[in-house]
Amino acid sequence: MISLDEAVTARLESHGERFEVLIDPDAALAIKRGEFEGDLEEVIAAEDVFENASRGDRPAEEDLETVFGTTEPLEIIPEVVERGEIQITAEQRAEMQERKHNQLVTTITRNAVNPQMDDSPHPPERIERALEEAGFQIDPMEPVENQVDDALDALRPVIPIRFEEVTMAVQLPADYAGSGQAQIREFGDLEREEWQNDGSWVGVLTFPAGLQNELYDLVNEVTSGEGDARVIKDKDELRTR
Repeated sequence: MISLDEAVTARLESHGERFEVLIDPDAALAIKRGEFEGDLEEVIAAEDVFENASRGDRPAEEDLETVFGTTEPLEIIPEVVERGEIQITAEQRAEMQERKHNQLVTTITRNAVNPQMDDSPHPPERIERALEEAGFQIDPMEPVENQVDDALDALRPVIPIRFEEVTMAVQLPADYAGSGQAQIREFGDLEREEWQNDGSWVGVLTFPAGLQNELYDLVNEVTSGEGDARVIKDKDELRTR
């Protein structure tokens, strides 16, 4: 379950009665779209149906039977959300907007590059400033992934940007290859790998271009600065078995 502070109220008025449930806002929106696939118990603040959630008042069981054909909260909650309205306070809306704005910046930073700077990643601060300059405001009631294209359209007149993947070759010295390669291979899609005669490990990975600096940092971390990583333009440039 989630905390009361994280929940919004979904309200349905039917047959002269009011029914309210407390649920995570993103889960509520997903239920309304028919896209929710999670565990309902993990996204509600109370396994209960209220007449007035703020006071804790509950409707009569006969009213639940009349409107929903059951008194089971886990069966009623999705129906209240789907058929009712989501009540969001100004404070909750502001919090949702800030959270989704941060998610948007992270998504763009992870995937975008600057084509005028040899496809180098854009720092998050640059994305933040550009979004502000473009006047882009994220809709807290829409999934972030549905707004990325609109954000990119707004950013392009402000900064050179495009979504790109990058392929990089990583070499780990023998002393660090055993444990290090397990972490590196999880960083992206492993295209190919080879164990060298000296015990070192070479791998070629493809991943969102905005994560290049993170890969450099990871290679330095797992090899105490003795590893090597470089961008390769041609995957056949590095021959492996």
